[in-house]
Amino acid sequence: MNRHALIIGASGVIGSNLATHLLAQGWKVTGVSRGRTPVPAGCTALQLDATDGAAVAAALANIDASHVFFTAWARQQTEKENIRVNGAMVANVLAALGPNGNLRHAALVTGLKHYLGPFDAYGKGSVPVTPFREEQGRQDVENFYYEQEDRLFEAAEEYGFTWSVHRPHTIIGYALGNAMNMGLTLAVYATLCKASGQPFVFPGSSAQWNGISDMTDAGQIARQLAWAADSPAAANQDFNIVNGDVFRWKWLWPRLAAYFGIEAAELPDTISPLAGRMDGAAEQWRAIAQQHGLVEADVSRLASWWHTDADLGRPMEVMTDMGKSRKAGFLDYQDTPEAFFTLFDRLKEERVIPS
Repeated sequence: MNRHALIIGASGVIGSNLATHLLAQGWKVTGVSRGRTPVPAGCTALQLDATDGAAVAAALANIDASHVFFTAWARQQTEKENIRVNGAMVANVLAALGPNGNLRHAALVTGLKHYLGPFDAYGKGSVPVTPFREEQGRQDVENFYYEQEDRLFEAAEEYGFTWSVHRPHTIIGYALGNAMNMGLTLAVYATLCKASGQPFVFPGSSAQWNGISDMTDAGQIARQLAWAADSPAAANQDFNIVNGDVFRWKWLWPRLAAYFGIEAAELPDTISPLAGRMDGAAEQWRAIAQQHGLVEADVSRLASWWHTDADLGRPMEVMTDMGKSRKAGFLDYQDTPEAFFTLFDRLKEERVIPS
């Protein structure tokens, strides 16, 4: 049976890892991106702004995709704009692919803000008890995830394809130029600390430092997306997706520090976000890049201080339950410290950070 994947956001941390995984399984892959970062080798690259309905209709007119994976979103200034822009992205693509009858499955990647609420209403609603479970449903707040889901459900009913929704926690994985990449951000931060002699201070809350947490390796979500694409048990279902282990940051933080040969500082009395401490990072990183011959001298293309601050600054414990996914047949596991160290090793190999 023909398996042709159209990946929206194929150059991002999830999309690029998914593309690599599907290609290894023998899929044909068309990778949609805005063209700022290359898609993985083996993909057919398609440069496209998925929020432009006319452009999407023209570009996808002759694409015979059997599966579409939405792995990217476009951040806007307000949640109302997030809803308008990101909902349109899903609607545009499905309106272009649906009528030809080839589309069998559409997968949408969202995240734990489904349970927590969007950034401008983070944790302000009645946040469910952890671990988050799919049955806990939506918050009573505006959220572009819900808009994307609704556009997905409507199109699936109209055109007769199955769907799945995937909710990762914070992603660990290799990608450059990605707006939400904690693993790369922490690698850059540790490198800056090592070069300057500054302490490696946890930038988050005491609730995150002391509470139980989990994360999602990009390879882990890629495997779940591939499994759900053709699994009858996954049809028309929503799934959490994390690595399968849990940890506390006060345990993991010193281990990340040890990898870089630096010492982890004690948790400060007040929260110390990265965004407020990185005023000189751009100049310092340019010097490090020149000294070590790194491939990217612009720290803004590597580190997303705001996103790491938002994730680690949460005032509550955040973790998820994987029971629904396991009962349906997805049993993969990924060790979280190993995911970090594997990423750091690759960043060194690719000369993104000093070896």
